[in-house]
Amino acid sequence: MKIVDLWVDPRCPWAWIASRWLLEAERVRGMRVRFRVMSLSVLNEGREGLDAWYAEWLRPGMGPVRVLTAAEQAYGREILRDLYTALGTRIHLDPAPIGRELYVDALTELGLSVELADAAESTEYDEALRASHDAGMTPMGDAPGTPSIHVDGQAFFGPVVSPVPRGEAAGRLWDGVLLVVGPPGFYELKRSRDGRPDVHS
Repeated sequence: MKIVDLWVDPRCPWAWIASRWLLEAERVRGMRVRFRVMSLSVLNEGREGLDAWYAEWLRPGMGPVRVLTAAEQAYGREILRDLYTALGTRIHLDPAPIGRELYVDALTELGLSVELADAAESTEYDEALRASHDAGMTPMGDAPGTPSIHVDGQAFFGPVVSPVPRGEAAGRLWDGVLLVVGPPGFYELKRSRDGRPDVHS
């Protein structure tokens, strides 16, 4: 079975869509998606020239990734799939403020210790978080971000797609992604983005 590692920050709507697409592709292509944690806040540390709205949006960004990392340390990597979904549902589909109540609700849904919500305001798990972040971003060189996919020794950003491809359409997109990233000399395919992410599809 092909293993696909997906690095995500739960606050990124494009990563949310990509994760739903890959779970659809998993059903029709016999692969297994493993969720991994990266942080947009860490990625943008010290970066100058950020738009004011984006800098403000990043401000509470460490909370969700710290909670994910704490849960991974307590329960193992497999918990990231369900906890990312529980957090993402509350962040993207039923928008709730980023904060302790959101974390507690998601943890409670999965029967996990609500004490893990304390990690959001702690640096206890930051070393493990940064190690996960670096494992995902470093192989991407000068093009890090989320969604980031690692498969068959290849690491790449994207795809950025909306709405979520479903069923066989998800499988065909996955087939196409594997096709284009296969040649070692393939670097980029891009077109202008003229819409907002449709997280409700």
